[in-house]
Amino acid sequence: MTLTERINNDIKEAMKAREQDKLAALRDIKSKLLLEATSGAGDVSEEAGNRIVMKLHKQRIETHDLFVQQGRQDLADVEKFQAEIIAKYLPEMMSEDDIRKAVKAKIGAVGATGPQDIGKVMGPLSAEFKGKADGKLISQIVKEELSK
Repeated sequence: MTLTERINNDIKEAMKAREQDKLAALRDIKSKLLLEATSGAGDVSEEAGNRIVMKLHKQRIETHDLFVQQGRQDLADVEKFQAEIIAKYLPEMMSEDDIRKAVKAKIGAVGATGPQDIGKVMGPLSAEFKGKADGKLISQIVKEELSK
């Protein structure tokens, strides 16, 4: 079952159950998938769908944090709930240990010796882990390993 089919089925279920908050998050995902499909060559690839879902989840988390900073807990709760709904459609992410092993291997492969070589390591790793790991986590681990 493709991501679009899963979203459509879950929208139907949310409509039957009258879950308006869940429905709003699902419709947002569907609208972004439809925009991608109409701007490109028809069907949305699994990779493109995952990228869209990851972006929506990240936006919700950032908006939640912003609302918390501004003291708007009512709006923050809505964003957090929608982020949790969207998180169900995220691809399986790599563990921190797996990322750390790959970073150490890449550092050895490119011959990086210190913090000045972050670009040599981050470029290939970002492409390799696209959609599998969070870029901030990769960057943090690379910096830690290169500063040792």
